[in-house]
Amino acid sequence: MRTVPELEKRLSEPSAELAADLARLDGDILVLGVGGKMGPSLAKLAKRGAEAAGVKKRIIGVSRFSSGPLQQELEQAGIETLQADLLNDKALNALPDVPNVIYMAGNKFGTTGKEYFTWAMNAYLPGRVAEKYRNSRIVSFSSGNVYPLTPISLGGASEEHPAGPIGEYAQSCLGRERVFEYFSRENGTPVVNFRLNYAIDLRYGILLEVASAVNEGRPVDLNMGQVNVIWQGDANEMAIRSLLISDSPAVTLNVTGPETVSIRWLAERFGEGLGKTPVFTGVEKDTALLSNASKAHKLFGYPRVSLRQMIEWTLEWVEHGGETLGKPTHFQERSGAF
Repeated sequence: MRTVPELEKRLSEPSAELAADLARLDGDILVLGVGGKMGPSLAKLAKRGAEAAGVKKRIIGVSRFSSGPLQQELEQAGIETLQADLLNDKALNALPDVPNVIYMAGNKFGTTGKEYFTWAMNAYLPGRVAEKYRNSRIVSFSSGNVYPLTPISLGGASEEHPAGPIGEYAQSCLGRERVFEYFSRENGTPVVNFRLNYAIDLRYGILLEVASAVNEGRPVDLNMGQVNVIWQGDANEMAIRSLLISDSPAVTLNVTGPETVSIRWLAERFGEGLGKTPVFTGVEKDTALLSNASKAHKLFGYPRVSLRQMIEWTLEWVEHGGETLGKPTHFQERSGAF
């Protein structure tokens, strides 16, 4: 893959399992916050999956759509779009009632200095959405950041591990989960709190950041020496399929790849592919932000795209100067300041 259209086609390619689940799922799908990094490909994946299943299903994407051609792009892909500021009660209440809601709205980067906005988006707004869609299934995107840094030997925090968010962004993510959990219990709303880390496509993500640093001769930071990654298409597919496992009380689900991935090892592999010697800074610690996603893998199977495949695609993308979003993950951050 060398072009954005090729990438978008790959990201929105449905599996037979997704098509089968969409055939079983009654009703249309509303994607709140469709304008983020993952929203457009998720909406397209849902649309293509419904078509593959031979079922008529409206996929509706909601965003501010404040700039760029995204709204037109989604409409051309057969996705209905609605322009709305979700923090505006009038706009929120005017949205259609839909049986299935995927909640992707939120705020992370720029939290420092605007903590009030992050809490409004991540903890206040979920309560308004939960009330509006009390009779719907809801899959709410959350983050592995709700966990504390754990020993590498643990192999990642599972859903049974106590939350321990570091910093206000992570705290607000846990706030979002608790608010959805409250309304799930109060109203009997089926909910999944979808704890994701870290999704990648070729325009952003940990693999791109490490490969670009190696290619440009910049130091690779080892302070967060181990990570989890998952192909964005696989993460989006699991999110859509999670509508069928939503329940009350709310279900908690970790979503990521099966490996604990060494940043040093990644840099060395990219160095081999690019013919360059990686430069490192910092030292690996004995703790990291890691998740155990074995529950999701039991439910949905292992991700279709392997780590080695992601590495190969990223190498080709970087070598040919593929488009990037300029949105670093800040995966190296250990103090929770985003």
